Amino acid sequence: SHYMKFDITRPQIWAVSDVTYAQYFGWPKEFLKMDILQPQVKQRMPAVVFVTGGGFVASPKENDIQLRVHMAEAGYFVASVEYRTIPNGIFPDPVVDVKAAVRYLRAHADTFNIDPDRIAVMGESAGGYLAAMVGASNGDKEFDKGDNLDQSSDVQAVIDLYGLSDLGKVAADFPKEEQKKHESPAALQALFVNGTSFSAKGGGSVADHPENVQAANPVNYISDKTPPFLLMHGDHDRTVSPSQTELLYNALQEKGISAERYVVEGAGHADEYWAQPEVEKVILDFLDKNLKNKK
Repeated sequence: SHYMKFDITRPQIWAVSDVTYAQYFGWPKEFLKMDILQPQVKQRMPAVVFVTGGGFVASPKENDIQLRVHMAEAGYFVASVEYRTIPNGIFPDPVVDVKAAVRYLRAHADTFNIDPDRIAVMGESAGGYLAAMVGASNGDKEFDKGDNLDQSSDVQAVIDLYGLSDLGKVAADFPKEEQKKHESPAALQALFVNGTSFSAKGGGSVADHPENVQAANPVNYISDKTPPFLLMHGDHDRTVSPSQTELLYNALQEKGISAERYVVEGAGHADEYWAQPEVEKVILDFLDKNLKNKK
């Protein structure tokens, strides 16, 4: 026999999948769910609402499992959320959904053993954009709809991994032929802000409706209530221009909001670079500074 003796360095984590946090009784009926990772610890935990990307057409809450598990091992309650997507969910629907998830966690803070005063929102790609919108608009009630309206949807920190910011400039850093695709009324960001030609907004390209693009730009919601931001982007991203997070970073800096931005050398869009411990460390250091150590 071999005898082993060691110290406990990480908590056990319980997973609870498919918890319904919001429901809509239109057609189609939608029951929005979250997947929870719950560290088994005695003290109240800070929480992270995690928003996966999917080009506004999918919200695969099961993705980014490594990153979510490592955050949970570090003592964070993590809830990965579904949100409404094209064609049924266009701006501002998914922003409304992620805010509903924040309120749901606050309403159930006792059940989940979380500290309602320490909640971050984090996302990648389209999810990074949604996280940025949710955080930038802290204190702004226009996206608070649905249940648990007695709870605040404000967050204490935002992490935006290669998210979009100005939906009219998503391809700004790319070759001309690539930019052409983004000028189509069928481009995903155009469908997201303008809907289809049969929707109430009538469809159209991003250039056709600059007012809709501006209404969906997190830069335009920054206020003194906006929390600290961490932005990260790969310098080889060929899906969302790296200048997208830079625009947001500069706007946050100008308004005096605490913001950090990291460019990951060699990293593309949602590739294996984002599963590496170096990225994880930057994220956990930011969370620890802004949530864990703010008792």
